[in-house]
Amino acid sequence: MNVKVNPAKRVVKLAIAAVFAALVCVVTLVLVVNIPATSGYFNIGETMIYVAALVFGPFVGAFAGGVGAAISDLLVAPIYAPGTLIVKSCEGAIVGFLSKKVLKQTSAGNWRVYTIAIGIFVGILFATIGSVYLQSVDVYLGYPQPVAPTFSISIPVLDWYFLGGVLALAIALVGFKLEPSSGRAVLSILAGGMEMVLGYFLYEQLVLGKTAAVVEIAANILQMIIGLAVAIPVARTVSRRLPQFKT
Repeated sequence: MNVKVNPAKRVVKLAIAAVFAALVCVVTLVLVVNIPATSGYFNIGETMIYVAALVFGPFVGAFAGGVGAAISDLLVAPIYAPGTLIVKSCEGAIVGFLSKKVLKQTSAGNWRVYTIAIGIFVGILFATIGSVYLQSVDVYLGYPQPVAPTFSISIPVLDWYFLGGVLALAIALVGFKLEPSSGRAVLSILAGGMEMVLGYFLYEQLVLGKTAAVVEIAANILQMIIGLAVAIPVARTVSRRLPQFKT
């Protein structure tokens, strides 16, 4: 049986994808922290990619992530644009596909347990990366990349573990008290985010020949976790306030 797709819905979805691609581009460029070792940069564009994917599904997530982030790369780091188009398209598609199509069958009771476990894992990951790799960081802001660091920051080990504990508790409370299915969103983001981390590592190593590609792994994981922490409450709010956009 063939199911006809409503042309109007298709146009609306394309329009939403285009709007989110623009948002991804803008949010990515809001904060550009250069990484001299790889000529790449840390950004917060993941927040919009994850919101697009969680609320509107894999197509919008893939289009917004790939096109929006690639445009920002053309402006800041052109050598990354081809890889970004593929890596972040896959990232958005994975998050949207898992959250909308695959992980909905699990009961709310089970998701409460999963959310607590996932929250603990994310908190430990965040604290470990920060305490090991980011105790002292030279920050290079802006484009073109400045010769000297714009400023340096120092965050003690105990502060990273405190922040990791706060993040773990927040995810667990959201899933247990407010929205049990938040675990589904967290797991979807982790899957898509790890594809992003691996994808950039392979692109930098195999295509760009950056022997220091491993340096960017910690920054990309942190980028994913920050995107997760921001995107889940934003996506939840949008879904509740504007339920018609989900359909």
